[in-house]
Amino acid sequence: MTPLDRPADPSAPRFLLPYPASDVRGLPHALPVRVWDGTGSPPEAETVATVEFFVIPYARTDAAVPVLAGMPRLRVVQSLSAGVDDLVEHVPAGVALCNARGVHDTSTAELAVTLTLASLRGIPDFVRAQDIQDWRSGFRPALADRTVLLVGYGSIAAAIEDRIAPFECAFLRVARTARSTPRGRVHAIDELPELLPRADVVILTVPLTDRTRGLVDARFLAAMPDHSLLVNVSRGAVVDTGALLTEVSTGRLHAALDVTDPEPLPAGHPLWNAPHTLISPHVGGNSSAFRPRALRLIRTQILHHLAGEPLENVVPPHEP
Repeated sequence: MTPLDRPADPSAPRFLLPYPASDVRGLPHALPVRVWDGTGSPPEAETVATVEFFVIPYARTDAAVPVLAGMPRLRVVQSLSAGVDDLVEHVPAGVALCNARGVHDTSTAELAVTLTLASLRGIPDFVRAQDIQDWRSGFRPALADRTVLLVGYGSIAAAIEDRIAPFECAFLRVARTARSTPRGRVHAIDELPELLPRADVVILTVPLTDRTRGLVDARFLAAMPDHSLLVNVSRGAVVDTGALLTEVSTGRLHAALDVTDPEPLPAGHPLWNAPHTLISPHVGGNSSAFRPRALRLIRTQILHHLAGEPLENVVPPHEP
C-alpha cells in the first residue's frame, strides 16, 4: 500500500486488533488502531473501510468473516490460529493471509502430552472411580520405551517431541515431504503404511487440507498395532470418525481427541460414550501461554508491515 492509498484522515483506523495497542508493546506511538475482540457488534462500516491490517480475534472466525467484505483497503489478515482452513476461502485475492505458527506450540504440546499420559495411565478411570469412592487399582502401560509417531512434523510436533523425549521414547517423524533435521530423519507422508505398524502412539498435528482430510481412515487405523493410541490435536476432519469408532469400540485401539468431527460434538453422539476414548473440547491452544505469544506475533507482523518488510507465516494461496 502506497501513501496515496492511505485514508485522507491520518487518525482513521488502519489496524483492527483484538487487543489495545498498549498491550502490544513496542508499537509506534499513536498508531491508528481500532479494537474489536470479536464479541458484540462489529465496528461500523466507516471504520472497517479504512482498515488495512486485520487481526482475527482468536476463536471468533465466524464473527470476523462477514467483516472482511467491508474492507476495500485490506492488505493483511493475521490469524491467531495455527490452522486457517476455516478462513482461507474468505480472504480476498491479493490480501496476505498469515497463520499463527509458533503461537500455539507450547500450549498445544502440553495438551498433547497430557492426553497421551492420561490415556495410557488411565486417568479418566481414576477420576470416575474417585467420584464413587472406589479404590480401583490395576496395571497400566507407561509412556517410557514407546515409539511415538508424529504426523505433521512442524513446529508444534517439534515442541511435542521436546516434551516427550525425557520419557525415554523413540520417535518417528512424518511430514509432507522427506527431509533431514538435527533431531533425525523426517519421513514423507507416503511412507505412513510402513511406519504405522511400528508406532505405539500416533500424534496428529497436520493442518486440515484437501490432502489431509480423512487421512486417518480405516486403512490407516488398521495399520496401527493392537492397543496403540491415536492422539489428535490437529483438526477433527483429519480422522474418519466412523472408522475410529469401529476400532475403539472393539478395544483394539485407544484414542485421545482434542478435536472431533463433527465439532462441537453434539449430545448423543456415539463418540461421547465410546470405550477407550478421552475427549477434550478443542482447548489445545487456549491456555495462559497463548496471550503473550500472540501479542509478540502481532507486534512483529505490524512492524514488518509498517517497514514494508516481508511478513512471517504467510499462507500460500493454494494451501489452507
